[in-house]
Amino acid sequence: MSVPHYDLDVRPILREGGEPFSAIMEAVAALAPGQSLRLLATFKPIPLFQVMGQRGFEPSAREIGNGDWEVVFTPVAAAPAAEPERAGQAATAVGDDTWPEPVVELDNRELEPPEPLVRTLEGVEALQPGQTLAALLPREPVFLFEELEARGHGWRGEFEPEGHYRVVIRRG
Repeated sequence: MSVPHYDLDVRPILREGGEPFSAIMEAVAALAPGQSLRLLATFKPIPLFQVMGQRGFEPSAREIGNGDWEVVFTPVAAAPAAEPERAGQAATAVGDDTWPEPVVELDNRELEPPEPLVRTLEGVEALQPGQTLAALLPREPVFLFEELEARGHGWRGEFEPEGHYRVVIRRG
């Protein structure tokens, strides 16, 4: 007998401008062995595919109308141990501590997801190798970290006293 999907609808969170990543990770933690996660979202969550892939899940996505998507994440193998929390500097960051001043400063705090990620990546891609960009974001950009790592860029980031997240990215 197969275990039914664990259903999670993050469309209300996204429509209110929230970030559903923590709700998704809580759902993943609540899955029974062999259980799939059925996620409903307002866009195709491509960055989440890599995150879930690292945890041993394979995505199957389909548009269900009005721009909404259904993605079923099915376990394909024993999930690897969870990654440790990022301490502000990526493993891909250049080893020295001297980074040039940012040539671009972006304030992405008021944008709706996935615009902060898209705008930041576009800004990084416009840089010359070795140049840096600073971005203010409404929350810790977990999906952005995955994309930066995949593209070979380094970053450093931390929460500011005002509650937003500031990340400095050096183009690889």
